[in-house]
Amino acid sequence: MATIADPIRGTVMEQSGRRRGGPRNILKTVFLTGMALFYLLPIYVVVITSVKQIADVSTATMWELPTSISWGSYQQAWDSLSPNLAQSLRLVVPATILSALFGALNGYILSKWKFRGSDVLFTVMLFGMFIPYQAILIPLIRFLQEVGLYNSVAGLVIVHVVYGLPITTLIFRNFFTAIPGELIEAARVDGAGLLGIFFRIMLPLSVPAFVVVGIFQFTNIWNEFLFGLTIITNPAEQPITVALNNLSGSFSVDWSAVMAGSVLAALPTALIYILLGRFFIRGMLAGSMKG
Repeated sequence: MATIADPIRGTVMEQSGRRRGGPRNILKTVFLTGMALFYLLPIYVVVITSVKQIADVSTATMWELPTSISWGSYQQAWDSLSPNLAQSLRLVVPATILSALFGALNGYILSKWKFRGSDVLFTVMLFGMFIPYQAILIPLIRFLQEVGLYNSVAGLVIVHVVYGLPITTLIFRNFFTAIPGELIEAARVDGAGLLGIFFRIMLPLSVPAFVVVGIFQFTNIWNEFLFGLTIITNPAEQPITVALNNLSGSFSVDWSAVMAGSVLAALPTALIYILLGRFFIRGMLAGSMKG
């Protein structure tokens, strides 16, 4: 079968090839690669310090590769931080799930079942995102003491669920706004009520929004420090971020163990982004296009 040359297409492809390999794109690639390496420098220091012998750790040799690999720091960090790592999981998983569910329900009602004053209520809820933790710390602790939830994981879960409602409600409200109202009306004609429509129609459609909210909330709650420090006073039951700070809070610090602990503490959120990162991007793109 004869091959027919296409001079126009060939010219376009040659021009696009020149554009892809042009000096401007080469400079752009070099610049972005340099910025990425600069951004990764702290991670490099953390990782190489975590596998050094304690005698090799100093500010003068912080950039140097280890003379020999030692995994003892990871064992030491694991022995010290594993109870707190489990505690963080017991905190983050239910807090993320509950804040996502309540945020989805709020967003659904505020977008599809509006009532008098709903926009004002939504604005007031959004204001909660800008209230510093320190501003509500004393009344929050007093309230938890009164209801018997102070110094407990359940109390900390409730705090993070409530504090996460503004952002989760915002994300779900923007997502649900783009879903055609005719779909809701058809479901109501078929006899479905408010909760029936939510669970049977809106939840299956909102998987991308749940991925975005789940990753955001998991990361935010996992890395939070102040509430974990002040609401739970027993060091053995505090989250991993507080325990990691306690590990380095002495005059003689084993920086190899601290850096190994930092790696262990960062692994769950890193795995979340590695496993769900592409779904996170798709969810963000879907939400922006629908918004």
